Amino acid sequence: MQVFLLLVCFLAACAAQTPHPCVSPSLLSGQLSVSTQNEQLWAFARFFYDALGQRIRLQEFGFYQNKTFTYDTLLLYREGVMYEINNQDKKCIKRHLQGDFHPIEVPKNASLLSQVVVGSSSAPGQGLLVNTWTGEFAANAPYFFTVTEFGCVPVYTAFKTQPFGWIATSFFNNVIGISEPNKLNPPSFCQDAEEDEEPVNFVSLLQKKSVQAQVNR
Repeated sequence: MQVFLLLVCFLAACAAQTPHPCVSPSLLSGQLSVSTQNEQLWAFARFFYDALGQRIRLQEFGFYQNKTFTYDTLLLYREGVMYEINNQDKKCIKRHLQGDFHPIEVPKNASLLSQVVVGSSSAPGQGLLVNTWTGEFAANAPYFFTVTEFGCVPVYTAFKTQPFGWIATSFFNNVIGISEPNKLNPPSFCQDAEEDEEPVNFVSLLQKKSVQAQVNR
């Protein structure tokens, strides 16, 4: 009985702790979906995220204005390089990657909006405790960020930018670690990659996908 009471007190103390901004695991693999408010763009992707090496791989399938597209991208922030990978034709396009690497994290100046259980709290294993944070990256650039209370695993993000309006991302099937490490290295056929002088960043990358989607079915 004493052990039971101690366990109840421990769980109650944990539940009573105030959530704090956190940093997500440095190595993550999983799947995500992205949608934009103004551009009618939706994409589903496998992702591989390495905050230690500042590398991200996105293998996407999406829709833009009822037209489909595929896109395979490797972003190497330390090298300042992005590869567009065409595995079918064994070709790559190499571009200069602008901007700094930003790890998946809740900004330290974020404000806690809510703590809720996704699913049910009726029985163990039926729900997931998550925290939703809000703030602004810059003037008129608000964001929402939902992560798990335990582990700080990303669940949902939304932020506002031009010209897309709100960009919403949902994460699922997350695994801590890199399930396929080779995905974060350029394929061998990228050694002779065609170089494009046009630099890219996150927003211009989304714009490029939108243009590409208009010509692919």
